Amino acid sequence: MHKCAIFLLLALSCQQIQAELTAADCRALGFIKAQLMCSSCEKLDDFGLDTIKPQCKQCCTLDQQPAAQRTYAKAILEVCTCKFRAYPQIQAFIQSGRPAKFPNLQIKYVRGLDPVVKLLDASGKVQETLSITKWNTDTVEEFFETHLAKDGAGKNSYSVVEDADGDDDEDYLRTNRI
Repeated sequence: MHKCAIFLLLALSCQQIQAELTAADCRALGFIKAQLMCSSCEKLDDFGLDTIKPQCKQCCTLDQQPAAQRTYAKAILEVCTCKFRAYPQIQAFIQSGRPAKFPNLQIKYVRGLDPVVKLLDASGKVQETLSITKWNTDTVEEFFETHLAKDGAGKNSYSVVEDADGDDDEDYLRTNRI
């Protein structure tokens, strides 16, 4: 009988080791289950935290395809020229020769909009929209180098849409320039 009880306890503890912990259990351990990627658990050894690695593994979410490997057919950088004073790094990127490196990049001027990047698939559907308000010029360029497909569909340079609202107001850009 005693051996049976020990075996039962051992079997239950092994089952608990293999099971994932609930979000509440993970929070009690100091992990946020929804935000914890399993790749982060692998790095715990580097900091001498290998003792919490098993709990980390029970709370983590399997990593998706790394962001560096995701590429998009086209990108649209949307910004208002009236916001260039607030975002000089975006102005510097747009006015430099850097956008010419990306034939599948379109720059769209949209009145009143903080700078965003819309990433599109091959059919032209928006897959992701990212705020780039805190990015510097080099970060913007590196992002496009990493996430834009290399095939430029035969174009020689990027395109600029100066009047995204469809208005016929020719002075739109001139009045918003700084």
